[in-house]
Amino acid sequence: MKTILVTGFDAFGGEQVNPASRCALKLDGRVVAGVRVVAIEVPTVFGEAPKVVEKAVRELGPAAVIEVGQAGGAAGIRVERVAVNLDDARGPDNEGNCPVDSPVVPGGPVAYWATLPTRTIVEEIRKAGIPAFLSYSAGTFVCNHLFYATCHFVATSGVPPCQHVRVGFVHVPYLPEQVVNKPNVPSMSESEILRALDIAVEVTAAEVAK
Repeated sequence: MKTILVTGFDAFGGEQVNPASRCALKLDGRVVAGVRVVAIEVPTVFGEAPKVVEKAVRELGPAAVIEVGQAGGAAGIRVERVAVNLDDARGPDNEGNCPVDSPVVPGGPVAYWATLPTRTIVEEIRKAGIPAFLSYSAGTFVCNHLFYATCHFVATSGVPPCQHVRVGFVHVPYLPEQVVNKPNVPSMSESEILRALDIAVEVTAAEVAK
């Protein structure tokens, strides 16, 4: 049975929860279109997050990796199309790292395109009545760092279980409980985020099952 690996970041930046890991982990163990879902939490730490995902990719040999992160202030689901070779943090990660103007991978390509069916994922999420958008910047914090590092690992590892793995990234908004004291900041219910991620998995599963 083929596998889709879903990853979600832990809480960071003073938040008590991260909707990425909370919702991603609820997908663990599901079987969609004959494809098994394995979900893991990853640390919001430069350098460490890619190690966790690379280990999982080596062990599982998934057909696809869907990485999920929090985008505070986003008004809908953001399906990322490109990862750039740049770490440029505006604040520290969970271990105090704050790289500025640094490459994710020295000497690596400027960018990698997502290899998930991004446009179809957005279209199907919208059909469910949930706001969703294509995004052309995953930022320069740990989300983009992991996205780029995973793409680079898949492209260069040369390890059979890791080759031809599809990789993409989905940013989700704050949960309502996170914006109680943040006036005019958008949020999305846990059920809607979970449904959107479910759809992303369904679309990806249909693609890798071909």
